[in-house]
Amino acid sequence: MADRAPSPESAVINSPPVRLGVVTGTLLIVANMIGVGVFTTTGYMVAAVPSPTAVLVAWLIGGLAALCGALTYAELGAALPRNGGEYALLTRIYHPAVGFVAGWVSLIVGFAAPLASYALAFESYLEAVVPQVAPKWTGLTLIAVCAALHALHVGWGSRLHNVFTLAKVALIVLFIAAGMMSGEPALLDVPTEKTLSESIMSPPFAVQLVFVSFAYGGWNAAAYLAGEFRRPDKDIVRSVVAGVVIVTFLYLGLNYVFLTAAPLGDLADKLDVGYVAAVHLFGEQGGRAISLLIVAGLVSTVSGNLMAGPRIYEAMGEDYARLRFLNLRRGRGGPVVAIGLQAGVAALMVQVSTPDQLIRYVGLTLSLFAAATVLGAIVLRRREPDLPRPYRTWGYPVTPLLFVLLEAWMVWFMVQSDWKTAAWSAGTIAVGLLLYWVVRER
Repeated sequence: MADRAPSPESAVINSPPVRLGVVTGTLLIVANMIGVGVFTTTGYMVAAVPSPTAVLVAWLIGGLAALCGALTYAELGAALPRNGGEYALLTRIYHPAVGFVAGWVSLIVGFAAPLASYALAFESYLEAVVPQVAPKWTGLTLIAVCAALHALHVGWGSRLHNVFTLAKVALIVLFIAAGMMSGEPALLDVPTEKTLSESIMSPPFAVQLVFVSFAYGGWNAAAYLAGEFRRPDKDIVRSVVAGVVIVTFLYLGLNYVFLTAAPLGDLADKLDVGYVAAVHLFGEQGGRAISLLIVAGLVSTVSGNLMAGPRIYEAMGEDYARLRFLNLRRGRGGPVVAIGLQAGVAALMVQVSTPDQLIRYVGLTLSLFAAATVLGAIVLRRREPDLPRPYRTWGYPVTPLLFVLLEAWMVWFMVQSDWKTAAWSAGTIAVGLLLYWVVRER
């Protein structure tokens, strides 16, 4: 009994029209990467690693890892330009079971869990602006409204996403410029029990890279955009490098502002770290203004999440007859069942999880599949050396191997320090394998 895998010939069925250049590609990658993680994770990081310099180094390492991963994904996306992200790539490289589990993980961990964390952050920042609003319902309402827009009309959802993405990028640039003029650099020179090198090599530092990887999520956009470039052999790598470098500098700038705005004790374990920093810099009114802008940016993040994720499940519905219901669309709307499924799972997580738990769960689980995908570039080079590759990874094989080693270092210490999160990740993968056994064609 053979498992049915999507044929290589089907790899171009869903290829979008070729139209992107370097500028558009760079902006799309930047918009896909910048979420809310950078406004929420630093509070958890300084609580575990009370060294401002080490925190900045963690964000720099996160940018380096994102660049290595994105460069490798760009090669895979250009060689295998089919919608579906890791689902399509791992199905093609390894086995349909691996790809199916990756698609399942995308639903639960890649999109629903981050969506829940975005909703929780939305609640926290909106409460700072409008204390009278019941916070528990605001995040759920945001998920429901964005899901309805994307399900009913693709154009409406896209316009909403574009408007709020521009507002989010403008917020970051404005906040960095104002914060650098008002902050106190002396706050970076706090006495610490460990030297910088000791802090960087410590297990807590490796674990905090999980939070950094969550904030850098979206660098794998190269795998989704590769088929849309006019000149994939040149424009993909230029867009990837420019996009990741821009986001890395923005993240370093933001964290510099956070760490020079308030003492570490005031930032530690704060979800709304952007609000705390803004209050120290500009007073209560300034803090509310920044929170309002972050709330606007979160609308973009939630919208983008509900626009991208369901396309993966829709691709799975094309390949598995028993999941055909995930393809259902109405008129000009998006895949309504897939969108509803993702929104429903996220809403459940909002009720039963905390942001800290969600970020650890997302960072650990996605790191495993990102490493497997990047390693797949090496496997595919050896197995299919003649496969047309419009772009080949810069620095190969050092680039993919460096990414895999960084992810392995982070995952190893994360598993040792938080076995419960590791167990949830293992359980999620096991359920995915069970579902594959149920829906596969024999």
